[in-house]
Amino acid sequence: MYLTLAVSGLAGLGMITTAGLSGWRGWLALKRQELDAHHGPEAAPAMPTAASRIEIADLKERIRKLEAIAAGVDL
Repeated sequence: MYLTLAVSGLAGLGMITTAGLSGWRGWLALKRQELDAHHGPEAAPAMPTAASRIEIADLKERIRKLEAIAAGVDL
């Protein structure tokens, strides 16, 4: 009687442990997919277009002029 109860209890504990481990692995796989979605190749910055390069150059020129005005240098 006691042996049967112990074996069935041990089998139940094994099933619960196996189910918990399976759930844990599934949760880890889900988190891994979420991280890959945020840091994957599609999250890499795109190459700047010609228009954005021109705009950045224009902004740098404006900053240079403002710095020169602040320093008191005539352009």
